[in-house]
Amino acid sequence: MHKYVERTSVTNASPDCERTSDRGRPISRITGFHQDEEGHWVVDLSCGHTQHLRHQPPWQARPWVLDPTQRAQRIGEAFACGWCAQQADDATLGR
Repeated sequence: MHKYVERTSVTNASPDCERTSDRGRPISRITGFHQDEEGHWVVDLSCGHTQHLRHQPPWQARPWVLDPTQRAQRIGEAFACGWCAQQADDATLGR
């Protein structure tokens, strides 16, 4: 079995992260996508953070990640940023 090592996805913090949502969790907006050095898709967020978006059934069913048209349709959508939820921007970016 091949184990994936998740790399830190923190880049630059931004005031664009909406600190509350209808569920009380911080949300951000999808600004784009890129591939990491291993070819995995990563979402770029308005808050400055990034997150891997893998499609590896049965664990994660995200077929839209593999389709360029479907990825483009998601730009601008709200996205719950796990790093902002942990307040990682202040703690890990030296702010």
